[in-house]
Amino acid sequence: MSDSKPAVLGPTVDDQTRCVHYKTALDVIAIKFACCGEYYPCHLCHLEAADHEAQQWPLSSRDQRAVLCGVCGYELAINEYLGVDSCPSCAASFNPGCKLHMELYFQV
Repeated sequence: MSDSKPAVLGPTVDDQTRCVHYKTALDVIAIKFACCGEYYPCHLCHLEAADHEAQQWPLSSRDQRAVLCGVCGYELAINEYLGVDSCPSCAASFNPGCKLHMELYFQV
C-alpha cells in the first residue's frame, strides 16, 4: 500500500476516496480532472468544491495517469482503467457503474 497517495479533494468520507455521493464498498477510485489536475472522488464533488467547470480528458490523453485506486494509491492511465474491472496493483474491485457515466470525465 502506498504511504503517499495524491490528495483527493471534495467531501470524502474515508481514506479510500469514497465520498458523500458514492460510498459503496466498490467506490474506491478518484478521477484527476483535466481542467485542474486535481483528484476528486466524482463529478458531483468537483461541481461542489471546485471554482470552475469540469472538462473532459481528450481522446488524445488516454495515456495520462488520471484514475487513482483509493485502496493502494496506484494511478492508472485512462486507457488502462477503461480496460479493467479492478486495480492492476492490488486487485481491489471497482464499481462497474462508474463507467456508465465516463463521458463526464473522458471524451468518448
